[in-house]
Parts: sequence; C-alpha cells; structure tokens
Amino acid sequence: MLTSLDQAGDELAERHDVRAVVLSGDGPSFCSGLDFPSMMSEPSRMEEIFTRRDGDRANLAQRVTYDWQRLPMPVIAALHGNCIGGGAQLALGPDIRVAAPDTRISILEVKYGLVPDMGLTQTLVTLVGLDVAKELTFTGRFVEAEEALRLGLITRIADDPRTAAHELASEIASRSPDAIRRGKRLLNEAARGRSEETLELEAELQRELLGSPNQIAAVQAALSGEPAEFSDPS
Repeated sequence: MLTSLDQAGDELAERHDVRAVVLSGDGPSFCSGLDFPSMMSEPSRMEEIFTRRDGDRANLAQRVTYDWQRLPMPVIAALHGNCIGGGAQLALGPDIRVAAPDTRISILEVKYGLVPDMGLTQTLVTLVGLDVAKELTFTGRFVEAEEALRLGLITRIADDPRTAAHELASEIASRSPDAIRRGKRLLNEAARGRSEETLELEAELQRELLGSPNQIAAVQAALSGEPAEFSDPS
C-alpha cells in the first residue's frame, strides 16, 4: 500500500491535466494505520520505510503523506471511520478534509512507544495549536468528528464525504488551474514556519525508539491489554 501510494504521488506530480485529487479509503475506515506487529517482525520491511531518494528529505513513509502537500493541484481527503496512527497522518496530508460523522482520529503511535514519523511535523502543528498537537501526540486519544472540526483537524463534516469531496473537486476544477496551483503554492509558502529538515528528525528519533526495551514493552502491553512496565530513561 505504501508503495502504491508513493507511485500514485509520482504519477500525479507529472500530470498537467488533473485539476484536483480526491483521496478516500475503501472498507469500514479511511485507514486504520500500520500493522506494527507485522512490520516489526520483518526488519527488512521496516528498513524500507526509512528509504530516502537522492535529494529528498522525505523517506517512503513520509512521502505517502507529505506528497499530497507537494503536488501542485489541490488534494481533498474524504474521511470515514478510523484514521489511526499512520492513517491519521495520511488523512492530515491533503489540503482539505471532508469527514463523515463517524470519523475518529488518533495520533496513536505513543501506544506503541513511538513518535509519529510519517510527515506529521509538516501538517499537525499547522492545523492546530502547538499545545493541542502535543496533547494529541502525548495521549493518543481518539477525537470524534465534531471535536475534530472544532480543533481544525478536519475542514467540514458531510454525511457522504466522498460525494461531497468530488463535488468540491469539480468546483475547483472549474476554476483557472493556473490560479489554483499558484494559490496552493502561495498558501503553503505562507504557512512554511515548519521546515522540511524536521522530516529527517522524525526518522532519527524513530530509529532510536524502534526495538528499544520501552518500545517493546509498549507493544507487548498494546497486544496483551495489560499495563506496561517501563524503565526510566538513564
């Protein structure tokens, strides 16, 4: 799935005939996130996630969320059900989010003793205040659609988010594509208080955590439902 999303971003970046993109999920949820136990059982697959291209600060996992910001045309996410961990970061990557009433968002990485490392530094703090971003990252709590709207995590709520997203995409596509693309670039640059250098920091900090005693304890607790026993930092 990561590879397919990465390829889709590459293909769209070369398209001059696409004026808007709708990103949606099939099934009961938009995206329930990475299968951490499976990924951690195969170190080679985990290492692939950290692979960067020459001249690009973003690794594979970051590209599938951040590339929606780097595309020249607007990207609209149609959300429903769970958007958890990596799925939340994928949901926050597009320019606009239309969400169903049953949408639930969680920055859940802390449950597994990890930090969010799929481009969250480029999105969350831009959408909500720093204190809210910290609270969501530190707790991993679930945010329901109405609260997500109040916080700024989503743009609006719709009973049929995919239809609403396509209607919005059609409206955008009816405008001058030159003005739309330049408008996206202008607003992204205006919000560029964030730096792409933090993409490298995401990966660096995550590498320090992966496989560490406390991270393993967090995974075991998440899988067993029992409280974790963590050791204090030395």
